[in-house]
Amino acid sequence: MTLQHHYVDFDDVRLHYVDAGDGPLILFIHGFPEFWYAWQAQLDEFSRDHHAVALDLRGHNLSGKPTDVKAYRPKHLVADLRRLIDHLGGRPCIVVAHDWGGAAAWNLAAAHPEYIEKLVIINSPHPVTFARELRDSPVQQQASAYMNWLRRPGAAEKLLENDCARLAAMFTQSTADPRWLTFDLLERYREAWTQPGALDASLNFYRASPLHPATPEEPGASGLSLDPADFTVRVPTLVIWGERDTALLPGLLDGIEAMVPNLTVKRIPDGSHWVIHERPEEVNQLIREFVEHY
Repeated sequence: MTLQHHYVDFDDVRLHYVDAGDGPLILFIHGFPEFWYAWQAQLDEFSRDHHAVALDLRGHNLSGKPTDVKAYRPKHLVADLRRLIDHLGGRPCIVVAHDWGGAAAWNLAAAHPEYIEKLVIINSPHPVTFARELRDSPVQQQASAYMNWLRRPGAAEKLLENDCARLAAMFTQSTADPRWLTFDLLERYREAWTQPGALDASLNFYRASPLHPATPEEPGASGLSLDPADFTVRVPTLVIWGERDTALLPGLLDGIEAMVPNLTVKRIPDGSHWVIHERPEEVNQLIREFVEHY
């Protein structure tokens, strides 16, 4: 596999992406605190028979880093994905997304289903169930308490201290299998985290979203009233869920079928939030079966 690096300039942001292979477009969208490199195992597998693309979301690694928090609201993330898919000429495409990338992909699929042939979501909650659990579930509120820390001024500086020690520890303390956390991988991640302005910009995903536990200053998800009809996803959807995710608990899957009628759920009991790294062959097999047979 030979990866090519590209940049595309839109009116408000420059996006960096890598690609390999030819065929139907399959787009991989990372979460926090990752970047395109998170998908190396998937790019290797799917570039054999697809045009496999992984981007750096705005604010991350080599993509543009708007300084205004409002520039990270969901509508802008959705616009980035639409414009990139149009630029790549691959509509409708297969979208595979994790964590914050999944949040953007859920919104894209609900608002613009013509862009997506099939959707694969990995450990990323549907907005309606996430809002419900953040409002009603004390255990999910506790599991998501870190979100409010990440939203605070100065969080990026803390995360960058001691060669990004807190970020590396976040991986080692929450993974179900640390073997993927090689020296080389962590060096690649540190290089991405220390791009000028990148870490603070990536935290704007948290600051721009109302989906967080309530605080004395803000109601967070408790102040939201989401209409499920606005977030209904009708494209064929596969949800892969590592059940040992300590931040996003399995209760987030309860009731999801009401908003995603064409749904397949595959649970990986011994996978964590980082299941794409822990179990890459299993994840790839589940994606391939879904793409080819559903």
